[in-house]
Amino acid sequence: MLAILILVGGLLFFMLLGVPVVFTLGIVSVLYMLLDSSMIFNFALIAQGMLNGINNFTLLAVPFFIFAANVMNKGGITTRIFGFTNKLVGHLPGGLGQVNILASIVFAGMSGSASADAAGLGSIEIKAMKDAGYDEEFSVAVTAASSIIGPIIPPSIPLVLYAVSSDTSVGALLLAGILPGLLLGAVMMIYVAIHAQRKNYPREERQSLKAIGKSFIWAFFPLLTPMILIFGILFGWFTATEAAVVAATYALIVSFAYGDITLKDLPNVIHETMKLTASAVIIVTTANLYGWLILRAGIPHYAAGLISVVTLNPILTLFIVVIFLLIMGTIMDPIPAILILTPILAPHVMSVGVDPVHFGVIMILTLMVGLITPPVGMVLYILQKVSQVPFEKIVKAVVPFFIPIFVTIVILILFPQITLAIPNMLYKGY
Repeated sequence: MLAILILVGGLLFFMLLGVPVVFTLGIVSVLYMLLDSSMIFNFALIAQGMLNGINNFTLLAVPFFIFAANVMNKGGITTRIFGFTNKLVGHLPGGLGQVNILASIVFAGMSGSASADAAGLGSIEIKAMKDAGYDEEFSVAVTAASSIIGPIIPPSIPLVLYAVSSDTSVGALLLAGILPGLLLGAVMMIYVAIHAQRKNYPREERQSLKAIGKSFIWAFFPLLTPMILIFGILFGWFTATEAAVVAATYALIVSFAYGDITLKDLPNVIHETMKLTASAVIIVTTANLYGWLILRAGIPHYAAGLISVVTLNPILTLFIVVIFLLIMGTIMDPIPAILILTPILAPHVMSVGVDPVHFGVIMILTLMVGLITPPVGMVLYILQKVSQVPFEKIVKAVVPFFIPIFVTIVILILFPQITLAIPNMLYKGY
């Protein structure tokens, strides 16, 4: 009872007060160690618990994936992606709305970040849609909704962090995100097509194969990025962690070759990468200490007992967990949510027969909904700054896009084969 009161109650209390997550985790952990009579308080134990969190080779992927995304945003790669996808699907019902989603799918295979998608593609997509006569609220909403595809399709920083927290194969997780990410994009495109026909939104003219070919050549090297990463992992050219270094190096070479970035731009790109990496890694340290105490106190078993009272059915268990994650996603940023909740939830869902890779993809997708849901809603704040559309209007316009997102989550829960097909086929023994 003491563990639940301090570790869970204390966490919620300090978060409601607005204390930053990294300090909240540290304060709650130290308080528990001081008050638990079965533990001998030791500063060395605290330091060891924190350092163990980052003493992990897999985490090296995080700064390099962030660097790759920053390089692409700094250069003109996003413009090339948008131009190619416009030629490809701009004539479909929904026009630039479809382009917006497809561009996010392509960019997801390069950056793995919803924030990078919103900041990089957002300004280009929203301006193009407004100039073409689309409602500004719809333009921002489709940009926000499609950005959450980024953390699902590899490379994906959230999937890497889940792999570290659950001791699951990062390679299998990255491959598992491919089909769910494509499914989410397809369901969103269907929704946009239906919505656009009701609103009579304009379409682009159908392009000739020659025009599409020219655009493809113009964007060829950026489009090659996800193929290099995926096939490199599959054929054993490099590990999933080393793929991050390959992505960063390739993005740098392509941006320099196109002349989109110069040596003068590098210090700023590196500085931004260091800031984002530090903010993520410092949470990993305190979250690891907190997670160790959570496991030691037996809270995962307690949580499992509560869910078991309701059901032991794996599908129903996933639905219950998804509802819980949707609630937590509205009050907690995805990265700390992954690091805090994975040690609590993963053991139970695995005990009822849910594959850890399958659960990882569902967990990440569900938590990403929080990026477009107030009060956390990081993507909403980024796009509000980019578009200057009032925040309240953005929130109202985004709400209908929860339909395709929830439909996708339900499909993935009911048909785990979609998530596990590629890992089972190409990454056996994960």
